[in-house]
Formats: sequence, structure tokens, C-alpha cells
Amino acid sequence: MPLIKVDDKEVEVPAEFTLLQACEAAGVEVPRFCFHERLSIAGNCRMCLVELKGAPKPIASCAWAVRDCRPGPNGEPPEVITKSKMVKKAREGVMEFLLINHPLDCPICDQGGECDLQDQAMAYGVDGSRFKENKRAVEDKYIGPLVKTIMTRCIHCTRCIRFSAEVAGVPELGATGRGEDMEITTYLERAMTSELQGNVIDLCPVGALTSKPYAFQARPWELTKTESIDVMDAVGSAIRVDTRGREVMRILPRLHEDVNEEWISDKTRFIWDGLKAQRLDRPYLRRSGRLEPVTWGEAFAAIGERIAATTPKRIAAIAGDLAGVEEMFALKSLMQVLGSPNLDCRQDGAKLDPRRGRASYIFNPHITGIDRADVILFVGSNPRREAAVLNARLRRRWRDGGVRFGLVGEQVDLTYPIDYLGAGPESLAQIARGEGEFAKALASAKRPLVIVGQGALARPDGDAILSLAAKVAAGGEREEGWNGLAILHTAAARVGGLDLGFVPGDGGHDVIGMIAAAAAKEIDVLFLLGADEIPVNALGETFVVYIGTHGDAGAHRADVILPGAAYTEKSAIFVNTEGRVQMTARAAFPPGDAREDWAILRAFSDVIGKRLPFDSLHELRRALYAAHPLFMRVDHIAPEPADGIRALAARDGNPSREPFKPAIADFYLTNAIARASAVMAECSALHAGRLAVAAE
Repeated sequence: MPLIKVDDKEVEVPAEFTLLQACEAAGVEVPRFCFHERLSIAGNCRMCLVELKGAPKPIASCAWAVRDCRPGPNGEPPEVITKSKMVKKAREGVMEFLLINHPLDCPICDQGGECDLQDQAMAYGVDGSRFKENKRAVEDKYIGPLVKTIMTRCIHCTRCIRFSAEVAGVPELGATGRGEDMEITTYLERAMTSELQGNVIDLCPVGALTSKPYAFQARPWELTKTESIDVMDAVGSAIRVDTRGREVMRILPRLHEDVNEEWISDKTRFIWDGLKAQRLDRPYLRRSGRLEPVTWGEAFAAIGERIAATTPKRIAAIAGDLAGVEEMFALKSLMQVLGSPNLDCRQDGAKLDPRRGRASYIFNPHITGIDRADVILFVGSNPRREAAVLNARLRRRWRDGGVRFGLVGEQVDLTYPIDYLGAGPESLAQIARGEGEFAKALASAKRPLVIVGQGALARPDGDAILSLAAKVAAGGEREEGWNGLAILHTAAARVGGLDLGFVPGDGGHDVIGMIAAAAAKEIDVLFLLGADEIPVNALGETFVVYIGTHGDAGAHRADVILPGAAYTEKSAIFVNTEGRVQMTARAAFPPGDAREDWAILRAFSDVIGKRLPFDSLHELRRALYAAHPLFMRVDHIAPEPADGIRALAARDGNPSREPFKPAIADFYLTNAIARASAVMAECSALHAGRLAVAAE
């Protein structure tokens, strides 16, 4: 690697590094506005000027590669100086130019306290300006209900434009005009449609793009920051929850290179208002057809009476998509002491079975495996809706080149070109038989990736489709150690539930069987652990106990409501789609009389004389780890042998001809928290065309 000298310190860096990156490798901070590590180089803010020995003028370090530097006359390494008088004067001049038209909005700007321009003006600017002209004014633009614009503050770094075009893949932002007349806009002032558009708020180095729902809510120094994990999808993005008192004020991304890099979806970012609305904050009991508030003792007594009056096989439990591992473990333990085999965590009826091995239901190549795949096939999956952040990684893989995409299922725009291969199982069967050009490309690939969505698995022939997908993934000459079968989940709780074995026991009903049995009056008591995505109106006269956070479908049907804690209000284990064990952290406390779900189940077990053997979260986790050691290793993925995939591929089945249907109908309204959010409701209506799109 080339040797370069930065402020008298010699470092070896790759030849493709820019001078800015070389300076950072040497531990020298270089200010910047337009440069971002994950975006293309624009080189237009000039804040990163440095002195390159031998050059007649300062150099934009973000746009000058190490390979372009000449050695000294005697072969000395190139020398970069970042603290010379030339550099100091150049940076002061750039800052003076940037502030010519920037308004004095700091006291009312939502970016105040977190603003790159503020910080760099303090560090590299001067205390006065030689310019006396009037400041320009730019009309604010309407770009949707999520991002607020104050374009007079814009410094034309173009980060938002490059993010929209390169990362999100929806090039809706651009620049019009030149020089002082340049403006960033959506051209026709229509709302942005990307599921990742909120990331431009983090990218904007000034207060030109801020969060519209968060406008004027709080200052950063008022907030308590808690590092946690997102549960709006199964990717498990690393997030930071900012709270003031008991209230969640905003949600921001954290850096995790192996999962979400530094992006989060709009649903993850703007869901926080749903944590406050329609909350269940006290127990309820249905009397004479109406839900009435009661004490915990009265609610437990009503459930206990029903359980005492029935038999174990007429009791059932369903875990929802946002349930943590601890509460599922507690509910499973309760069902075991009651003697019931009827439990399931697969709300959508997906044909996934932990008895086939963990490799049959996780994203085996890991999310980072996308970066190495050479052929990628989607089966009944739309990652743009089901895992927006993962789709951004898939798009980046396409931009890197050397990969080919194919799709079997509903034809959709994934923001990168794909070969559309068919709508249903017949097309997948043809690929498994090696018919067609794409099948030949898959067979010759060293690292093929077959991404199977829940739209292909949550149907009666899901078993046969999974076997076909495994056959495609396992065939051909593969790289040693490569397992290309990747199950893309949509529910944060699903992999954890399968790891836990929260599935029917011997002779027990699955979700579909429970609903049918309830309609046939064969189930007397049904526990819903935040399960709102099942057809609750088909439960007949079954006595329904709902443990959850919001007044959603399950609560409306319930005979007893036990208020639980949301994911920001408890420390809970979740396992993402690739099998990575993750843990949320409590950022706030549940409202009113609401309690953590595992504590509710523990207290109830005591009332009915079936006391569970733990009195604290620590004791519960000790029992959980003893039974399932894999949950002990947080941020770790247990290696899975590919033997189960070969056995799965050998299975026979007869899939139907019915085309695959999307697993998610509305990206913005996938769970109870989202449906309680006014912001998500507005986004959903806008996306569906139910709102007029006009400038504010």
C-alpha cells in the first residue's frame, strides 16, 4: 500500500483512498459538508480543503485520491498538511461564503445543538463577515408528511439528492437553477414515495431538512438517549430511542455495519406517536357485552374461573409479531403447566417448523452475505415493503455490479432491474428443474441467494414451495460453506418464537387449526399475546384473553384485556431474520397500570395455583438460557449446518398453481403500533392516493 505523510505522520493506506480518508486513518479530523462515506463524491462544499505539498493551491481532499499524489523529488512520500496558514485561511473563506445567505435561525431551528454548520462555524469560522448584501430567500418545498423543508437554510451539499438516487433508488429529489438560484426540490413538489426518505434528515448537515412530526417538540439536550433494537420488521435495525420523562420523542438509527449500516425505514423512525395513542393502561373485563375497567385481581379471577371450568386441550395460545422471547417463554411455560399443546407463534400460518432445523427458517447467508452473492432469486417476496433497509443493501449490491436478480411472484418495482420469471409455484418448479436461462445462471453460480418471502410460505402449499426453494439453493457447484437459502421474515418475534419451540405440541392445533376449532366451539379459552393479525371475528364464543399494548383488533374481540408493555418499555430479547440474537432496552415506562407481559403471566400463574418458577426478569432469563443456550449470545448468530437444507430439498410436494400474493398489503400499517400512529395513517392514505398531493 502507498505511504503518505499527514501532518508529519506517515501512514499506509490503499491507493483508492481519498486524501480525506487518509487523513482520518492518520487520526486527523477534516471538516466536510458534502462528503459522506456511503454516497458518491460531489466535491462541491470545499470545506475539506487541505494543502498538498507541491500543489499551487488547496486541494479538495474528498475528491483527490492517494494514487493521484506525486512523490517528492527524491521519492519521498506525498505530504498532506491540514493545519497550515493556507488551509486555515481557505476554510475560513469557505465558511464565510456558506454563511452569506444562511439565516440566523439557530434559536428556532430543530437542528440546533446537532448542527454540523454550527459546530464547524465555531471550529473553523471567523467572528465576522465582509459581505453586506441582503440574504437570499427560498420558498419552502412540500415533499410529504415526514420531512419538513426550510430551504433558505440549504447549503447545496446535495447529500439528499445523492441518497435518493443511489441508496433509496427513488430519484425524486434534484436541483434546479445554477449558482445563487440553485434550489433542491422534487420538481413538481410532490410527496416523496421512498420508504427510506427519513434518512435525509440525518444526512442534512444543516436545518434545511428536519422531521416534520418532531418539529418544535424538544431540544437534544433535554432528551435521554437509549440504545435499542427496532421491531417494525424482522431486520432488527439498531436504533436509539430518545425520551423526555415517560414520553418517547423520536427514534434515530445507530450504526451497525452487519445489519442496517446507518439507515432505518420510515416506519421505524416515525412510529413513535403510535406509542402514545390508543394505549391500554388498565385491565378490562367484558360484562353484558361491554368492556369495563376492573382490577388485576378481578381480571385474573375471571380467567381462572374459565380455565377451571374447561380441560387442557380446550385452551390455546397465539403469540403476536411484536412479542419478546421472555414473554413467549413465560406463556409457553404456562401452557405446559396447564397441559395444553395448542400454541403457535406463526400468526400468518407460515409453513415453518423448528423440527426441520434452524437452517430451514433463517436467512442463512446472513445480511452481509448479500454483498457476496452473484445470483439472487426472490420467491414470493417484496423486500422493498417487507424489509426496506435490507432492500437498500440489495440495491447497493446491484450498483457494485456482477450480480443478476430474478423474481417469482408479484411483479413489483424493487428500485433495481430484475428478470421477471413468473407469478407462482410453476415458475419456481421450472427453475428447480433447470429450465430457462436464469435457471442455468443459478446452477453455475458459486454464491446464489434464494430469498423466500412469507408470501410464498403462508399458504397451504408452503411446505412444497419451501422444498422447491431449497432445491434451487442447494443445486449446482457451490462455494464451500455457502448456504444460499434465505428466509425473509416480516415479524420481529417469528424467529425467536421458532427458536423457542413456540409451536403446537403432539396433537395440538396450529393457528389455522385453533381458529377452526374456536369457530366449532372446541376451544374454550384463547390467550392472544399481542396477536392482532388473525381473523378475530372467526373465534366464535371462545373466551379470549388479550395481553397487549393497543386497542387494536385483538382488544376489540377480547373478553379480558391485560395491558402490556411496548418494545420501548421493556428489556426483551428478539431474534432477527438471520438468526442474530438482539436485545431491546427500556427507554420509558408503561402507562398507567400496564405491566411487562412476562410479569403479567407470572402473576396470573400464582392466582390459578400453577406458579411459574421465576420472580424476576433475571430469574426468567436464567431459566430461558438453561433451556435454550443460544439466547445467551447477544449480537451473535449461531452457525447452522446445511444438512437440513439438503434434507428439505429432497422432500416431495405438489404446490398449487395459485400465484404468490404479497405478505404486506400496506407498508405503513403492519402492526398495532403502526395502526395507532397518525403519521403512519397519513403516509398510508397518501400512498394509496386517498389524499390530494399539494403544496402546503
